[in-house]
Amino acid sequence: MPAELAEKATVTGGRTQILGLALTPITLINLGAQVTIVLTGGAVRLTGSGLGCSTVPQCTEDSFFPTQELGVHGLIEFANRGLGYVVGIVAILTFLAVWRSRRRDLYASATAVAVGVAAQGILGGVTVLTGLNPWTVMGHFLVSMSLIAAATVLWLRADSSAARPPGSNGRSRPLIVCVAGVLAVVLVLGALTTGSGPHSGDPSAGRTDLDLDLVSHLHAYSVYVLLALTLALLVLTRRGPAAVRRAVGWVLAAELLQGAIGVIQYNTNLPVLLVAAHMVGAGLLVVATVRLCFLGLAADARAAV
Repeated sequence: MPAELAEKATVTGGRTQILGLALTPITLINLGAQVTIVLTGGAVRLTGSGLGCSTVPQCTEDSFFPTQELGVHGLIEFANRGLGYVVGIVAILTFLAVWRSRRRDLYASATAVAVGVAAQGILGGVTVLTGLNPWTVMGHFLVSMSLIAAATVLWLRADSSAARPPGSNGRSRPLIVCVAGVLAVVLVLGALTTGSGPHSGDPSAGRTDLDLDLVSHLHAYSVYVLLALTLALLVLTRRGPAAVRRAVGWVLAAELLQGAIGVIQYNTNLPVLLVAAHMVGAGLLVVATVRLCFLGLAADARAAV
């Protein structure tokens, strides 16, 4: 497959193209694919379809495709697996586009996405074979968040229009780093909360045995810290470049929306649609935060010189 795709790659007017697409659109499609598979993976879990296909790489011991006996759960799980292959193809296309472009600054992030997608597929197989062990399921989600971060970096670096602003207040640099670090803690605690809650992906799947109320409150407290840091950053960057200030605003908006969804779902017994929205929102918050780091840290680095 890669060889066939490479034959279709062309360099036109200094821009690398794969199947008629230039580098920046390809990296954006790659990012969209990483976010989309979080939604379909959530659908598998929230509909109890995690073991709709009972083995890997086949769906059953006797069939690669779901059988009629597996019902809708088999179809949902198989569809998610199929999308995984699509995400892998997109990652290969993206890597080929970067390779053809000779943009060495993009090699690391393009490689990270391609290798990460392959690792994600292996982890997904392990998750099925271990009967949806809650710790591997959590790892599956956190790897997706890491892939979204890497895909965002790749897209921003490939996009020449995403020029970084000419310097800002150097004091905001540590706060931006803190926002990114606390977000990582929020994501881990959020995964622990889900792994301790009712949505196991299959009635027979185990849970973490952690106290759900305790983990939920720890997750909520980490969100409060994240909101406080982002508000402080908004104040600190008010006289800096408009691009950085807007990036902070997008992060804050995403946090507030995620917080609202989290509070509502906690008080309404975790309805599946809200949980799914919360999962996708986590991915979009990662995109916004990585973009803030991309714009803000480089700007602060120049301002500090």
